[in-house]
Amino acid sequence: MMGETLETRAMDTQTLEKAAVRIQSWWRGNNVRRTLLHAALRAWVIQCWWRSIQAKTLEQRRRLALRLYSCQEWAVVKMQAQVRMWQARRRFLQARQAACIIQAHWRWHASQSRGLIQGCYEVRARQMELDIEILMT
Repeated sequence: MMGETLETRAMDTQTLEKAAVRIQSWWRGNNVRRTLLHAALRAWVIQCWWRSIQAKTLEQRRRLALRLYSCQEWAVVKMQAQVRMWQARRRFLQARQAACIIQAHWRWHASQSRGLIQGCYEVRARQMELDIEILMT
């Protein structure tokens, strides 16, 4: 390299410096891209975890709401059944009382029209008292 001039050496040095700068910028770019990729992957993992937690929480809320709704529905059904049973019992008791009154009047009328059996009786709830006199004529 004896025949080289200072200019060619300066050009070689500039070329080497440019090449070194290009290699360094390539290396830094790769490092930045790798760092960004790792950061993006970590963010993605955290987002996936957070979404799964939110989905589980939402599912728990849905189940709780469904359970509360079914309990309320069951309570409404029970109340309706109780009210209907009470109404049916009330109608039955009214019909039974009406039948007892009709029977009492019919028996009184039958005994008065025959003239053979005289007496008085009283109908009470679930118990009947009879006082009968038999007349022979």
